[in-house]
Amino acid sequence: MTPEVSVVARFLLEIVSWIWGLPLIILLMGTGLFLTVRLGGLQFRHFGHAMGLVFGRDEESQEEGDISHFQSLMTALAATVGTGNIVGVATAIYYGGPGALFWMWVTGLVGMASKYTEALLAVRFRVRDTDGTMSGGPMYYLARGLPEIFPNIKGIKKLGRVLGIAFALFAVFASFGIGNMTQANSVAEALLTTFEIPTWQTAIVLATLTALVILGGIRVVGRATEVLVPFMIVFYMGGALIILFLFRSEIPGAFELIFERAFSNQAVAGGLAGEGLRQAIQWGVKRGLFSNESGLGSAAIAAAAARTRHPVRQALISMTQTFIDTLVVCSCTGLVIIVTNSHELDLEGIAMTLSAFERGIGQFGPFIVTAGQILFAYSTVLGWSYYGEKSLTYLVGVRFQLPYRAVFIVLVAVGSIAKIEEVWAFADIANGLMAVPNLIALLLLSGVAARISRAYFRDRAALKSR
Repeated sequence: MTPEVSVVARFLLEIVSWIWGLPLIILLMGTGLFLTVRLGGLQFRHFGHAMGLVFGRDEESQEEGDISHFQSLMTALAATVGTGNIVGVATAIYYGGPGALFWMWVTGLVGMASKYTEALLAVRFRVRDTDGTMSGGPMYYLARGLPEIFPNIKGIKKLGRVLGIAFALFAVFASFGIGNMTQANSVAEALLTTFEIPTWQTAIVLATLTALVILGGIRVVGRATEVLVPFMIVFYMGGALIILFLFRSEIPGAFELIFERAFSNQAVAGGLAGEGLRQAIQWGVKRGLFSNESGLGSAAIAAAAARTRHPVRQALISMTQTFIDTLVVCSCTGLVIIVTNSHELDLEGIAMTLSAFERGIGQFGPFIVTAGQILFAYSTVLGWSYYGEKSLTYLVGVRFQLPYRAVFIVLVAVGSIAKIEEVWAFADIANGLMAVPNLIALLLLSGVAARISRAYFRDRAALKSR
C-alpha cells in the first residue's frame, strides 16, 4: 500500500477485498453454471441465431420500447467495455499469469447464460413509467416477478421489494463511482500523461460532452452509443489485430502457453511458489466478471428499454455483449501482451498493455491504448448514467431525473480533477453488492426463463418446419 493512500481508502479497500473475495466469485460463477445447465447450454446452441439478430435487419421498430435492439446492446456495451478491457486483462496476467486469460474465457462463456437470463427477465417484467419510457431491470423483476411466480409464499412481496430497493440503491451509488468519477479520472490522467493536457481542461470538455448526450435521455444516449461503441471497439481492436498479424507466428505458442498455465502450479509474478493454479483461477475469474458484469444485473436495465416483440429475442442479443466484451476485446488485449512477451516484464496494469502495443507497432502503439482508454471510459460514463437514472427513478420516481443528470454532469468534472482513491474503493463495494440481490432473483426466477425459452424455440422450430 502506498503512503499516499488515506486511512479511509485503506479501510474501504479491505472491504473491497472481502466483498470481491471467493464467496462472491463462487456465487457468480456458480449461478452462471447453474443457468447454463438449466437452459440446456443455450448460449452455445443458439449463438448463431443470436448473432443473426444482432446484425440482422431491425424488424421490431413498431414494438414497445424506447430504443432499437442494437442501440440497447451498444448502451450495455458502452458501460461494460471499459478500462477493465485494457487494464484489467493486464492485471489478471500479472497476478495470475497467462493462464488467467483462459479463466477469463470461462467466465465469459458461463456468464452469457447469466446475461441472457437477466435480459429476458428485464423485458418480461418491465413497466412503462409516468414519463412514457420503459423501465426494467433487477429491481423490477425482484419486486414484480417474485410475488407473481411465488404468490403463496408468505412475505415474498416484501422480500422482493426490499431486495429491489437494495439493488437500486447500490446501482445509484455505483453509477456515481465506477460509472462516473473513476472513469472521468482515468480520462484526465491519460490526457495529462500522454498529451500534457491540464485536468481542469479535461473536466470542462468531458462534462460538456456528457451533458450534450445524457440531457437528451435514453434515445440520445442510444444514438450516441450506436456510433461511438462500434468505432471505439474497431479502432482499438484494429491496432491489436495488426500486432497479432505481425506476430502471427507466435500465436500458436501463445495459446499453448495459456492452456498450459491455466492448470499449472508454476509461480507467477504476483503470487507465491506453488500457488500458480489458484492465482490463475482467482484473477482470471475476478477480472473476467468485473469486465463483462455478468450476474451484476446492470445491463438488464438497458435491455428493458429495447423495442422487441419477445423477451427471448432481446435476451439472445444481450448475451452477445458478454461474448464481445470478454471473448473478443479482452482476448485481443491478452494475446497482444503474450505474443510480444510483455507479460515477462516487471510491469503491471496499463504499463504492461502500453509496453505490448509499443513492442508491437512502435510509438503509435501507446497512442492506440491511450485513445482506447479515453473512449472506453467516456462510453462507460454514458452507459452508467442511464443505469443510475433508472435506478433512482425506481426509488423516487421520474421527478428527480433532471436533478440526477445535473449532479452526474457535475461529478464528471469533479472526478476529472480530484484525488479519488476512496471513490474507487466505494464504487467497487457498491458494484459487488449489486450482484447479491440480482443473483437471488436469477436463481429463483430461472424456471421462468427456462419455460419462456423452451416455448420460443419450440415455436421457432415449428415455423421452420412448415
